[in-house]
Amino acid sequence: MGAEREHLRAAAAAGGEVGPGYRVFSGRHEFPYNMVHGVLAIAIWIGAMHFNVLLIFLSFIFLPFSKFIVVLGLLSVFVLLPINPHSSFGRRLARYICKHLCSYFPVTLHVEDIYAFNPNRAYVFGYEPHSVLPIGVVALAEHTGFMPLPTMKALSSSPVFYTPFLRHIWTWLGATPATRKNFVSQLAAGNNCIVIPGGVQEAFLMERGSEIVFLKSRRGFVRIAMEMGCPLVPVFAFGQSHAYKWWKPGGKLYLQFSRAIKFTPIFFWGTFGSFIPYQHPMHVVVGKPIELKKNPQPTVEEVLEVHGQFVQALQDLFERHKARVGYADLQLKIV
Repeated sequence: MGAEREHLRAAAAAGGEVGPGYRVFSGRHEFPYNMVHGVLAIAIWIGAMHFNVLLIFLSFIFLPFSKFIVVLGLLSVFVLLPINPHSSFGRRLARYICKHLCSYFPVTLHVEDIYAFNPNRAYVFGYEPHSVLPIGVVALAEHTGFMPLPTMKALSSSPVFYTPFLRHIWTWLGATPATRKNFVSQLAAGNNCIVIPGGVQEAFLMERGSEIVFLKSRRGFVRIAMEMGCPLVPVFAFGQSHAYKWWKPGGKLYLQFSRAIKFTPIFFWGTFGSFIPYQHPMHVVVGKPIELKKNPQPTVEEVLEVHGQFVQALQDLFERHKARVGYADLQLKIV
């Protein structure tokens, strides 16, 4: 496995100059590949959303109304049921999902400088793009173990944590509500946080044939990183947008509705029209941290300056790696 990793690093070096801290982790090489386990891992991770919808629909159609109410009541129990994020079963399940997701596509993680990360510090990872689902985040997950950092939390949309079954699975995987209070709390506790700044708006703007990042007006994560003194890390996922085919309506009403429910309803499908994504290789590239001094009350001008640094760092990261990972003609639009 070590020889394979060195081979990958040598191949990356051949594509352009890399430093001594450059590391490449391939999901297919780090974990055993098994199609059945890969599909099962995806079904557990993503299928919980579809399971809830299907269960409610079939119960409404085929059960008496009184039993349909019982089904809704049971689902409500799972919404309120406390979650133990340190559950041994949950951690084993999360590890299973992470390793088989990484080998399924496969997902390859490229870290420009592994030595730039201190396990005793908290970092804010600005991950782009969102795509239909930000599947490539699995490369950064704590249970995957590629990054030399002890705790990784992915800030996720609030509806996830009110969805039966899904809330348990995603919490065990390291997801946490994307609120300012929780974001600050996680960083204060020393946890690394993964933020997808574009969110709902970015999913709304998706286009085929190019990558669109909704970032120019997204400054909240930068301000919080400055207030907490946590370095900002640009991350870009190549190939993630090919995991699904999709269709979405357009217009202001659709955007307003998406903002109201805090996620973008999209019709998407993968293999054989199912929710199982296509096996399209993904390359997640992690840039060098942008060091920040702790500034409890940054001015608007100071936030704009650091935000500009992050936007430029993301653009440069994209341009440095796109040819190396097979997307030489791909264009990035930052709006």
